[in-house]
Amino acid sequence: MSEKKLFLLDGHALVYRAHFAFITRPLINSKGVNTSAMTGFTRTLWDLIRNEKPTHLAVAFDPSGPTFRHEMYEPYKANREEQPDDIRNAFPYIERIVRGFKIPIISIPGYEADDAIGTLAKQAEKEGYTVYMVTPDKDYAQLVSENIYMYKPSRQGNGVDILGEKEILENWGIEKVDQVIDMLGLMGDSVDNIPGIPGIGPKTAVKLLATYGSVENLIENAHELKGKQKERVIEFAEQGLLSKTLATIDLEVPIQFDAKACLLYTSPSPRDRG
Repeated sequence: MSEKKLFLLDGHALVYRAHFAFITRPLINSKGVNTSAMTGFTRTLWDLIRNEKPTHLAVAFDPSGPTFRHEMYEPYKANREEQPDDIRNAFPYIERIVRGFKIPIISIPGYEADDAIGTLAKQAEKEGYTVYMVTPDKDYAQLVSENIYMYKPSRQGNGVDILGEKEILENWGIEKVDQVIDMLGLMGDSVDNIPGIPGIGPKTAVKLLATYGSVENLIENAHELKGKQKERVIEFAEQGLLSKTLATIDLEVPIQFDAKACLLYTSPSPRDRG
C-alpha cells in the first residue's frame, strides 16, 4: 500500500450526515444559530486528520444549479426534500473552516461531487496514491479498486467502515465491482429518483446479473425470461439503460489532480509523538 494517502471528502453528504446526527438534540449557540452541521463536519475532518494521517486531502461539494444528469432526465433527484435552512446557512461557514485548514475545495459546474471525486481518485491512483473516498453514499462503490477504498463513517458516529473490492463484492452479491452500476440500473435508486426497471429489486437484480452480467446483455436476451419479468424488461428496456447511465459516475470531469495543492501540512502533536 502506498505511503501517499489521498482522502477525498464528499462535502454535501458529510454535512447532511452531521446535521441529522444531532437532529433530536441540535447544537444551538448563544445567538440561536444551529451549529450541528458545522460542529459535526469539523469533528469528522479533525478526527480523520489525526487518526488516519493523510498526506493529501481535498473536499468536493456539489455545485449550485443543474448537472448533466438533469439535462438527461429532468426528474433526476426531483423527489428530494428542500434543503433545510440550517444546512443552507451552515455551508458558507463550513467552506471557511475547510479553507482555514488550507484544504482545497472542489466544485465543478454541471457535475456532482461524486463525478469530481471519481475523476480525481482514478487520476491519483495512476500516480501511485492510495485513495480513500470519505462518504456514506453507496454509489461510490462502483469506483473501488485495488488502491481506491470507500471510507464510510458509521451511522452512529463512532468508527468507520473501510470497504475494498472484497467487501463491495460481498455486500452487493456481485462478481465485478463495475456491476454496481448495473445493479442500480436494474433496481433503480429512490434517493436519486432513478427509476430502474419496475419489479426488479436487489435480490432479483443479483440473480439476473449472475446469469447475464450486465443490463445490456439482459435486455439483449430478454426473450429467455418468462412471464411478467420478460414483459417488463422488454417494455422498460430504454428506462433501464437510462437508469444505468444516470447511476454511472463520470470519470472525465474537466479537472486535474494537483498533488501540491492537496498536500496536507500537519505537524504531529506531542500526544501523537508519544
